[in-house]
Amino acid sequence: MDNQNIVIREATPADKMYAETITAEMEASANARGTGIAKRTSGYLIQKIEEGKAVIALTEDGTWVGFCYIETWEGEYVANSGLIVSPAYRKTGVAKAIKDKIFKLSRQKYPEAKIFGLTTGLAVMKINSDLGYEPVTYSELTQDEKFWAGCKSCVNYDILMAKERKNCLCTAMLYDPKDHYEPEETKEHFEKKSKVYERLIKLKRSKFLKRLKFPDRNSNRKLKVTLFNLFNF
Repeated sequence: MDNQNIVIREATPADKMYAETITAEMEASANARGTGIAKRTSGYLIQKIEEGKAVIALTEDGTWVGFCYIETWEGEYVANSGLIVSPAYRKTGVAKAIKDKIFKLSRQKYPEAKIFGLTTGLAVMKINSDLGYEPVTYSELTQDEKFWAGCKSCVNYDILMAKERKNCLCTAMLYDPKDHYEPEETKEHFEKKSKVYERLIKLKRSKFLKRLKFPDRNSNRKLKVTLFNLFNF
């Protein structure tokens, strides 16, 4: 698919017409992958568009291609959430371009804020790494109850609560404007560790689901050691 005919920009009120299409694709995509997603209503996306906290991708003839929006927590944290690309335009570089645009918009609006994300996908981890994000433990994320309440609609919420909000199937990543590696460094690190991250994602899926039924008192300690070894450069 030729991306030269795709326009990626800050969403405007006129783009509210795409809200239902976007929410429907978010749910369909999550069901197809068999992964969890914090559900959002079309009304919620419209609110983000009206607040100037969203990025949209469209073809020159107005066909919807992709979307992402900004969340803010405690005035200190920002999340680039709800990244979704229409199936016809996946694996074309559109997702990366949207993430780059929403990241720059976040930095512009909230230059002092820490930008974080949760993902179950290796592809999104790579995109984040290219922007300068680093994998972190959940303790480094916002502790705002409103953020964690957004996970209640996720199919993996029971796992999150069983882990006392210290871990889940998602991998946490963070960009701290006051203390961070350069994108070239985080990109190189990810390339070296990509196979390890892939194994970790698979390990989480198999072990976490099993331990919901058969709790292991040592599981959290073992996972912390694994994460420490992975995330230290």
